[in-house]
Amino acid sequence: MSAREPDGDEAEGTGTGAPARGSERQRLPLRAGIVAAGTLLSRLLGLVRDVVLAALFRRSDTDAFFVAFAIPNALRQLLAEGAVSSAMVPVLSETREQQGEEAARELYRAVRGLWLCVLTVVTVLGIAFAPQLCDLFAAGWRDQPELFARTVTLTRWVFGFIALMSAAAMGAAALNLRRRFAVAAFAPALVNLGMVGCAWLGPSRLTARGIDPTLAIVGGALVGGALQVMVQWPALRRLGYLRLPRLALGHPGVKEVLRRLLPLTAGMGIYFLIIAASRRLLSDLGEGAQSYFTWAFRLCALPQGVFFVALSTAALPSLATLVAAGDDREVIRTYGLSMRLALFVALPATALLVVLAEPVVVAFYQRGAFGPRAAVETAHALVALALGIVPLALQRQLVPVCYAHGDTRSPVVGLAVNLVSFVALGWWLRGWLDHVGIAAAFSGANAIQLGVLWALARRRLPSLRLGEIGVSALRTAVACGGGALAAWAVARWAAAPAAADTWQRLVPAVSSCVAFATAFLAVAWLVRSAELRQLVRRGRGLVERRQEA
Repeated sequence: MSAREPDGDEAEGTGTGAPARGSERQRLPLRAGIVAAGTLLSRLLGLVRDVVLAALFRRSDTDAFFVAFAIPNALRQLLAEGAVSSAMVPVLSETREQQGEEAARELYRAVRGLWLCVLTVVTVLGIAFAPQLCDLFAAGWRDQPELFARTVTLTRWVFGFIALMSAAAMGAAALNLRRRFAVAAFAPALVNLGMVGCAWLGPSRLTARGIDPTLAIVGGALVGGALQVMVQWPALRRLGYLRLPRLALGHPGVKEVLRRLLPLTAGMGIYFLIIAASRRLLSDLGEGAQSYFTWAFRLCALPQGVFFVALSTAALPSLATLVAAGDDREVIRTYGLSMRLALFVALPATALLVVLAEPVVVAFYQRGAFGPRAAVETAHALVALALGIVPLALQRQLVPVCYAHGDTRSPVVGLAVNLVSFVALGWWLRGWLDHVGIAAAFSGANAIQLGVLWALARRRLPSLRLGEIGVSALRTAVACGGGALAAWAVARWAAAPAAADTWQRLVPAVSSCVAFATAFLAVAWLVRSAELRQLVRRGRGLVERRQEA
């Protein structure tokens, strides 16, 4: 390591390359904040993307695109972010801890070489078997040949997205290992930026040439994916992780990654089936069902992706390092902190989206081809999905604990229970709630999965710290009640007339959200929320350090 710049780990106070164990828990909110900031940018651009799609494209266009995009997106969880981060980061952490930096770099090269071969095969097979995949995801469209054929074409084009996202996930895993969270966190914004630009500029040009205008969105995804990979290269090169990949199936570290990947891949395969089942059930519910559900899901994904995934992403390397060092006490304390922080965001996010579902949907989406009926249908789905935010947020914090201990089976069991629960609930509820029933089934299945994961976590953690977590949740819930009451009152007072324009429709949503945030933070401070006070202290400390610098 040259004198040009301290390594991410060295900057944290050790000369050995391993972070000081006690600092892992203390630095978790700051690291999660870095990831959350990058994810927030990506999600906001994703929201802009969805607004553009809702306004510019017909419901049949967006239905076809969302199904086509869901197929590689589900596989992306199987082959990219979920598998790479959860299986490779703990093994790389152990290798660095026990054998040093150079050994970790060689292991990374070997895993990267194997994974690129796997991705090439999967991409070719996906393009070849796109009709069969579309039949799995949207069998209800068999009697609509034109819609089905468009979806197959879009799926084939989008499949190249998997290879790009998986390559980006490999780079992000190495960067996260070295605590360089910023590049990996901000790079995904380029995908949404590419999709927004191409969706805005491309359709008219494609239509003039007799080409499906929806392909403009796909082109944007491919351009953005390529940019996301390339923007990581400078940081990876500086850290020594941009060497040419190589095949080394006999490498002990590769064998360990594969050992952990087998049950993990099974779990991600179950996740793939959950997505397939949801799209399959929605395909029987008429035009617009796919789109209404997807737009509601995107709004719920905003707090999930911005904070819960960020928190678990930041926690995994820390937990893996602490487990490798045998520091069980710090593992438990780090787990407890991540659960409390997750609840501090999940509970208000749920309350806000339930109380303000329709004003939020109207403010963001109602323009152009997205009319009042679409707003109502999307808002109903949003309420049902919002009820699942809390169990999903807590799941996100339990799973890294399992992965850090090398336990990739417990999350698979949880996902299997989720699949069975979701199919049963979805089949039952869709008959009288349509697409809202599918959304409610998602929330119900997530709650059941959380119960299973918490029961299994007892084998890994001497204490689940339920009393500490429960007291924190109660304080946060009281603050949510104050925020919800204030938001509801302001929403009624500022309700926009039926003939309101785009800017007038923003007033109820913005003013109500501001009222909610103000009341929530005020009540949280009054009830002495430890999480709020800790975040304030960390913020003040960061400002003071910057001023001193």
